[in-house]
Amino acid sequence: MAAPEETSTPVIIAMTGASGAAYGLRLLEILLMAGNPVYLLVSKAAQMVLAMETPLDIPSRPADMQRFFTEHYNVDKSLLTVFSREDWTAPIASGSHRAQHMVVCPCTTGTLAAIANGNSDNLMERAADVMLKEQRKLIMVVRETPLSIIHLDNMLKLAKAGATIMPANPGFYHKAESIQDLVDFVVARILDHISIEHEL
Repeated sequence: MAAPEETSTPVIIAMTGASGAAYGLRLLEILLMAGNPVYLLVSKAAQMVLAMETPLDIPSRPADMQRFFTEHYNVDKSLLTVFSREDWTAPIASGSHRAQHMVVCPCTTGTLAAIANGNSDNLMERAADVMLKEQRKLIMVVRETPLSIIHLDNMLKLAKAGATIMPANPGFYHKAESIQDLVDFVVARILDHISIEHEL
C-alpha cells in the first residue's frame, strides 16, 4: 500500500462532464500509486459520465467516493481528499494551500468558459481561479470537437493568463495497440507537465 512522501505536494484533479473519464481516472490512479497526495473534485455531470463510460459503481458522496477510490487502488487513505463543489472552506479555495498543480481532466467547454471568465461559482472554478492568481500550474485537458470561435477565444484567454491548454489528443506514432495505450499517452503528457516521474 502506497504511503505519501513528505516532500510531495497535493495535485488537484477536477473531473467534469466531458467524455473521456478514462483520462481523469488514469491520472488519479498513477498519482495515488506513486504516493502523491490528490485533492479530487468531481462534478455531477462527471458522475453521470463515469457511470456511462466505466463499469465502476462510484458513490456520489465525497466521503464515500474517497473511501471507494483508496480501496479500489489499494492506497493509503491519507493520500486522497475528495471535496464537494460547495465546500467553500476547503483549503484549495485559498491561495495559502500547498497544491502547486491543478488538472481539469477531462474539461468541458462550459467549465473552460467559467474559468476563463473568473466566475468562481463553485469550488472547482474557485480552485482554478486561485491557481491562476497565484501563478501556479493549471492544465486544461479539453475534450471537444469541433471547436467554435467561443471555445478558441476562451482557450486563448486562459493561455494568456498562464494556463496550459492540453486537448486530449493522443498520438499514434508509438504504435498504440489498445485504447489504454492512447489514454496513457495523454496522461503521460500531463504528468510531464507537472513534473511527476512515470513509466507510461
